Amino acid sequence: MNMREGEVRIPSGCAIAAVISKEGKRMTAEKIMDAMKPMHDRSNGLGGGFAGYGIYPEYRDFYAFHLFFDSRDTRKRCEAFLKEGFEIVRGETIPTRKIPAITDEPIIWRYFVSPLRSVLADLQLDEKEFVARTVMKINTEMKGAYVFSSGKNMGTFKAVGYTEDVGVFYRLDEYEGYSWTAHGRYPTNTPGWWGGAHPFTLLDYSVVHNGEISSYDANRRFMEMFGYKCTLQTDTEVITYILDYLIRRQGLTPTEAANVIAAPFWTTIDGKRDAYEKAKLQYLRTVFPSLLVTGPFSIVLGFDGGLMALNDRLKLRSMVVGELDDKVFIASEEAAIRAMEPNAGKIWSPAGGEPVIVAVKEGAY
Repeated sequence: MNMREGEVRIPSGCAIAAVISKEGKRMTAEKIMDAMKPMHDRSNGLGGGFAGYGIYPEYRDFYAFHLFFDSRDTRKRCEAFLKEGFEIVRGETIPTRKIPAITDEPIIWRYFVSPLRSVLADLQLDEKEFVARTVMKINTEMKGAYVFSSGKNMGTFKAVGYTEDVGVFYRLDEYEGYSWTAHGRYPTNTPGWWGGAHPFTLLDYSVVHNGEISSYDANRRFMEMFGYKCTLQTDTEVITYILDYLIRRQGLTPTEAANVIAAPFWTTIDGKRDAYEKAKLQYLRTVFPSLLVTGPFSIVLGFDGGLMALNDRLKLRSMVVGELDDKVFIASEEAAIRAMEPNAGKIWSPAGGEPVIVAVKEGAY
């Protein structure tokens, strides 16, 4: 029988979801895991993952390094390297459940670390820049070792598999955080492997992404001039580094960073009546032209104390937002929001290129 239009679902690949409590109330990952179930067909089992914020309150002052290792010897070499620049206050395997749906797992460890002040003084670096350089060095020079999370009081958990199974595998029902993001992967031109699953992180920034970056090579070449190395075989990785560069190193606000990567068209800028806003947008487009991200995309950026959701300028990928009480929900489909909170109201679809930024009340977490 020939299928007719409307009788077959074409989901445009990849699923993203997020939830945050503006009051900083901590919640398990069960709601975000539920969100991924109605979007199962957006994935093909080649990658899924989560990022949680506020999950390590007892180690809130230490960087939580999550790493994949291909062997025990690699882990020992990496640990010895870390001890040269950090105090390791705790090192352990990340707890997992053995389930049939997740196989061929690498060695998965986490370390809670603090940069040695003497090393920072010798190198004349602030601790965030030192951590970022350490992550790049391990991921580019230490074969068989990958740092896939490196922020404070947050962590990323990812694998090859369907997202809902990844959550069970990592026992995420046992964690509590004030914010969660999730991703189900449908890779179209890159391999499915553990390091290539989303979210992609650096320090406390994490990115989940639905779409494809046609500007990847231009973006990557620009970022590599500033010490960033794209090693994880997927285009999304570069978005994380762009946002780290713009927000942490250049001091832009999330809104200003959004106006770089999803910059308004020149005709839109020329039509602005507010002279200050017009000048600022002109400045951002002129100074950072190589960081304009083109192609269809919807992303959620997680960061310390908030979330940012953003579509490409033409809104070629779906994304909806909902609210209830102090919670804000973001997902590729309304069905996912309803799975997290059936009574969510004010469901709306952000305009292309218009960031939705949600911040936790200061001092709430």
